[in-house]
Amino acid sequence: MIRSLRALAIIGVCLAFTGVLASSIWTISGNPAPVDLAQLLSENLDRSGVEHPVTAVLLNFRSYDTLLEIGVLVIAGIAGISMAKTASLEDPQLCTSDSLLYALQRWFVPLMLVLAGYLLWAGADRPGGAFQAGAVLAATGVLMRLGGSPMAFLRPGLLLRLGLALGFTVFLLVAVASAIGGEAFLAYPPGMTKTLIVVIESVLTLSIAMVLLALFVSAPVNDAEDPEEGSSS
Repeated sequence: MIRSLRALAIIGVCLAFTGVLASSIWTISGNPAPVDLAQLLSENLDRSGVEHPVTAVLLNFRSYDTLLEIGVLVIAGIAGISMAKTASLEDPQLCTSDSLLYALQRWFVPLMLVLAGYLLWAGADRPGGAFQAGAVLAATGVLMRLGGSPMAFLRPGLLLRLGLALGFTVFLLVAVASAIGGEAFLAYPPGMTKTLIVVIESVLTLSIAMVLLALFVSAPVNDAEDPEEGSSS
């Protein structure tokens, strides 16, 4: 009986959401003249604080979407860690005995860190930005983990929590501060647009990298489990 009521409630919520979505689409389709988004973007690009249209849309004109995307990533990272096979997020079978992987680390890790920094810096006026830089930074962490490099910041604790939530927290603080200062929510104060976007993109890079790396770490390459209490080695 309880399961039937729960299923009916879920079906009712889904139908209500579908109705609202269909009504919104019907209303939008009834607009007499569609807006030329490309022209609108080009006319307002100078106000965005950056020169690349994609960055302008993601971090200024449609920053709501980016804020929600980061929130989803943080939730995914926390969920992944909570389902990890080992509470310490350590994989005891990973080591640095592979000389080829160790040599690759020595060459590729510095290059990948420089590439991540370049992608972050280039995002203001050319393809790049926080998501691309964060992905490269996460790939660097994956390479280091596969080589068995010690990564204390991935152990459950303050550093891991800060890394996961830092980007979303700073993004939200900027949005709330602008609203308190009399501007619209997520509307940057005049003269500080580019500075705030650079700050947000920098912390987002770290958080995105931490989330992606945490998702990789939470699924070890072997079936290791935490030792039971009282078990002998």
